[in-house]
Amino acid sequence: MALYPVVAGSRFYIGGVMADQAADFVQSDFSGQTWVEVDLWQQMGDLGEEPNLITTSLINRNRDKAMKGTRQVVTMENRFVIKETDPGQLACIAAEGQNSDYAFRVEFPSGAERLFAGLVVSARETGGEANTIRFFQVNIARNSNVVKVAA
Repeated sequence: MALYPVVAGSRFYIGGVMADQAADFVQSDFSGQTWVEVDLWQQMGDLGEEPNLITTSLINRNRDKAMKGTRQVVTMENRFVIKETDPGQLACIAAEGQNSDYAFRVEFPSGAERLFAGLVVSARETGGEANTIRFFQVNIARNSNVVKVAA
C-alpha cells in the first residue's frame, strides 16, 4: 500500500440520469447504474464544498461578524485528452445537452470510490500552445453529497 493516496491510476465514470432527492444519497442509490468510463483522464477536479459566508455589520462593535450559510459545492473541473470516439466522452457531451443530473463515480487505485450526482455544465475542447495536445474539459456542478465508499 502506498504511503499516501495518489491520483495516478484513478478512473472516472459517468452513469445515467439521477433524480434529485431531499435526503443525502447513499451507496445503494447508485446500484442500478450502468457506468461508462471516460478515457484519457488527464486532470481531476475538486470534490469539495464550503458554506456560503454571511456577514453582518455591527455598528456598535465596528466589526463585521461572519456566519456560515447554506453549503455550496465547487464545480468539478476535469480534463481529458481528446478521443473523439470514446463512449465516455460522447456520454459527457450528450449529458451537457440535457438539463438533468447524472451519476458519476471516481474509483481510486486503493479500491475506494466517490459517488455523486451532478449537472454537466460544460463539455468543451481546449487548446494550448503549439507543442501541446488538445484537451476535452468537462465541468460538473455537483448537486448532491459525495458518497464515500471505503476500499
